[in-house]
Parts: sequence; C-alpha cells; structure tokens
Amino acid sequence: MGGDGVTPDELFLGSDAGNAAYREAMESATETVLESVVDGENPYSGQPPDVLAEQFDDPVIPETGVGLDETIEAVGEHVLAHSVDPSNGRCMAHLQCPPMIPGLAAEALLTAANQSLDSFDQAPAATVLEGRVVDALCDLFDLPSDGDGVFTGGGTESNFQALLLARDRCCSQRFDHDVQADGLPANADSLRVLCSDAAHFTAKQAAHHLGLGENAVVTVATDDEGRIDVTALDATLAELRARDREPFALVGTAGTTDFGSIDPLSALADRAGDHDLWFHVDAAYGGALAVTDHRALLDGIERADSVAVDFHKLFFQPISCGALLLRDGDEFGWMSRNAAYLNPAGHDDAGIPNLVAKSVRTTRRFDALKPYVAFRSLGREGIAALVESTLELADGAATLLDDVDDFERLHEPTLNTLVFRYRPHDGMDDRAVSRLNAAIRHDLLHDGRAVVARTEVDGVTSLKFTLLDPTATLDDVAATLDVLRDRGASVVAERGAVV
Repeated sequence: MGGDGVTPDELFLGSDAGNAAYREAMESATETVLESVVDGENPYSGQPPDVLAEQFDDPVIPETGVGLDETIEAVGEHVLAHSVDPSNGRCMAHLQCPPMIPGLAAEALLTAANQSLDSFDQAPAATVLEGRVVDALCDLFDLPSDGDGVFTGGGTESNFQALLLARDRCCSQRFDHDVQADGLPANADSLRVLCSDAAHFTAKQAAHHLGLGENAVVTVATDDEGRIDVTALDATLAELRARDREPFALVGTAGTTDFGSIDPLSALADRAGDHDLWFHVDAAYGGALAVTDHRALLDGIERADSVAVDFHKLFFQPISCGALLLRDGDEFGWMSRNAAYLNPAGHDDAGIPNLVAKSVRTTRRFDALKPYVAFRSLGREGIAALVESTLELADGAATLLDDVDDFERLHEPTLNTLVFRYRPHDGMDDRAVSRLNAAIRHDLLHDGRAVVARTEVDGVTSLKFTLLDPTATLDDVAATLDVLRDRGASVVAERGAVV
C-alpha cells in the first residue's frame, strides 16, 4: 500500500479493495513480528536511549506519506528489533508475560471490530459477553451470586477504583456525606487506608488521586515471609482508633511484586469485618492461582469486598487486560451516573446493560475477549498447566541457586519470583555487594544477553528473576546465572576499586 493515490476504500474494511489491503497488512505485520522479534538470539539488542533516539530522526508527520509497506518495515527495523522480547527464556525482569497466541488472535479480532464498551448500541455482543466473563470470574473467586465486575486496564486502575468506592461508601455511612455531589467532607483528613509495607505502590498513588494524600496510607510491617504481620496490624488499628483516625479500607496483597508473598487473607477478612473496613485484595499477580491446585493460598479472597485481577501477567494475555470484581455489585452505585446520549435513566429498568456506570473510563476496549478466547481454547486445565509450569520452574531455579556458592537466595518462592544476590566470596560486605549487583544489572541491560530486575532487600541492591514464561527451562535459568556470573567477574576485574 503506497503513500500516494491511496483511496479511502483501501484504508478501511468493507470494500473488496479494503478487505484485500487489510489481509496484506496483517500478513506483513505478522511476518515483521516473526522476523524482528522472535528470531532474535538475545532478549534485547542492548541499545541505550540516545542510540535508539537517533533512529527516529525522520519526521513523524511527513508532508507526504511513505506508504504502509515501508512504514511496517521501518517499525520492524527500528522498534521491534530493539524491543524487549518477553518470549525469550532469558527475559525475566518484570511481570511482563509472553502473550499466548489465542490472546494475540483475540487482540486482532477486537481491534478490527473496534467495539466501545461505554454503551450497548456501540458494542452489543461485546457488552453481553463481558458480563458473562465477569460472572465466570466471580464464580472462579467464589464471590456470591450478586457479585459483579468490570474490565480495567490493570491493577493500577482496579486498585484506584476499589478505594474510590470504599472512600465514598465510608463518607456516606459514617459522615452522612455525598462525595460524588459535594466533594470531600471536612473530616476527610482523618481517613486512613491500611496495607502491608510490601503492598504495591498504587495504594499510595490511589490515595493521592482520591484527594486523601499518600500519608493517608498506613503501612504495616511484614513477617519473615513478606506477608502482613497480623499482630502488628491489630496494634496499628488500635493506635489509629486511639488517635481518632478513621480507617476505612484494608488492602491485602495476593502476590507481592518482589517476593510473590500472599497475605493471610482470611485473617484480614476477620479484621475488616471487626472494624467495618472495606476489604480489597490486590490479586493482580497471584489471582491466577485460582485456576490451579494451589487455590488454597487464596483462601479468604471470597470474603473480599473487591478483588483486582490482571490477565496480562500470569494469564498470559497481551497488555492491557485486568478486571475489578465486587462482592456486591450494588456498590458500583457509589460512582454511577447517567448521560442522556449513552445510558439515559430507565435503561437499567429496560434490561439494557449499563457498563459505563461501572467504569472510571468512557471509551473502553473489548479486552474481555482475550481471556474469553484463552479460556475457551485451553480450558481451566490448560491455563492451570501453564501457570503451574512457571511455579515449578521457580522451585527448580531456587535449587540451582542453592547448589552454587557465589549466589545467595533471599526467600522461598511462593509464586514465580526469586530474589537473590551475586556474592562472589563471603568476605564481600553488603555495601560492596550492593554496588556490584547494581552494576551487573545495569551492564547486562546494555549487553542484551539477559534482562533481569533489581530491587532492594534490607537496603542492599539485589537481583530478581520473574519467571513468567511457560516455555522457559532450567537451562535458560542456568544460562542466565552464567551470564550474571560472567558479567560480575568482569565488573570486579574492571572496577574492583568500586566494588
């Protein structure tokens, strides 16, 4: 498809010319992905930002277009070839999964259909199917029959929306105040959210966005397994009450970012009930355990007022795809509204689904199609096998770390993350180890042979594997350890004075 003389018929589906152009474009895009991404030996090219920037000197908006064929070719050469490949066995830094092929097929289907979930007349079948998928998810997490949910862009949005609902319910019930109409009440500065000190940063981010401020989030110490300490939680609740503060929400985490730890959800549900707190479970990472034989690790999640679950992590779907589930669907009423052109009053009574009233977004993609296609294609057993293979890989990787002298493992894996350090000899102090591991991670990113994450444990920089690839093997893990070891030895040799 060239840049000159292209007619509208060649740019849109519906005509013979448009349909042929679509088929050609999709085939070209597919070949470009296969040539530029998955054929690479390393997970990243290693190019730094300034070198990448030099590739994009051509005008983004040229006076005359160069045509789709040339543009796709350039994207393959300059973008895809320098993208991190989550399907490479040595790409194990973040919660960035390799997307499964059913999800990629669903992505193509939903983008071509271009349904918008803000009104039924823009997305009739999609609206009904999202409801069916939400019902299935509520069943998966053992939420009651009056549970409900909505698809989101991921855990950040889900956590924000859950705390928005919690805040507005609290202000109505405790202060007789309508936040939606009147804004925050005068005593809003007393409101508090509780979570562990290992909870995702989006709890504080949400408090900021909700006008409460990050200081409204009170973090509670964790135990040796990275889970919230329930005794410390009890003491914190008592202290807040003694200071006339108003705890209104308790956030439990099912899968912390670093250690994959899962809070004792049943105990947290008890505390939430005793203290009239909205109980939210951030299961963006660990929610996939619900399909596996490890379901018991999530015991108590069925008692949550809200649950965040992501599909672009351990459900292996393309970014972005998440959901917020509510134990009681009527709680969406705290944020619902009507717009005459989308969901006029009376639509609900007429049986017309009203999804826009449950979302913080208006225009919204048909992302529910991705898990639908995946579940229908593989079944619960098929998805479970993929998840469990990554858990088994993490156990095997832990054994590999234990069998060598120059790496130290820092925890038992709960999910599929492993935090560890390279310490080439016992005499190296923590400050030197911290600098060494930071240098290894930095150098490897610009080397491209492996992509691993860094974090801090007790103030010491550490390395992290996030093993989200069901096709990765212990050989891949061993090869990555060899790369880390080789880079570490080079750092010591080249910059011994630094470390």
